[in-house]
Amino acid sequence: MSETPELSPTDWVRDQTEKVLAAGTTDAVQVMGMQIVLYTTVGAKSGKQRYTPLMRVEENGKYAMVASKGGAPQHPSWYFNVKAHPEITVQDGDLVKTMTARELPAGEERDHWWEVAVAAYPPYAEYQEKTSRLIPVFVLE
Repeated sequence: MSETPELSPTDWVRDQTEKVLAAGTTDAVQVMGMQIVLYTTVGAKSGKQRYTPLMRVEENGKYAMVASKGGAPQHPSWYFNVKAHPEITVQDGDLVKTMTARELPAGEERDHWWEVAVAAYPPYAEYQEKTSRLIPVFVLE
């Protein structure tokens, strides 16, 4: 595993991450007026640490990672990283901790977290309408 996590090759994702790192807090970045969380995952194939900023979906100290990719037909690349290496570093504000992710199967618990996610970031509902795949949701505990 690499020592320093890699920044995304995608400009807007890299820009968000750089702002968080420079300020030392995720409070430095908002998307549509909403908070984000910075996750550090480990590459499924490369083993390299990678930063993944996502919308803040939190309830009672647990977090959800929503693999929406804007409603694209395929999962985001980080999805496979989390499946392969579920130990994730979570930065919310200036609080940093390690949590374990598990993908939620279709059912009551996933439905609950989906509602929490849509309440936190309403465009998730539109993203689900744009794709035939059931958007994966991970809960981090």
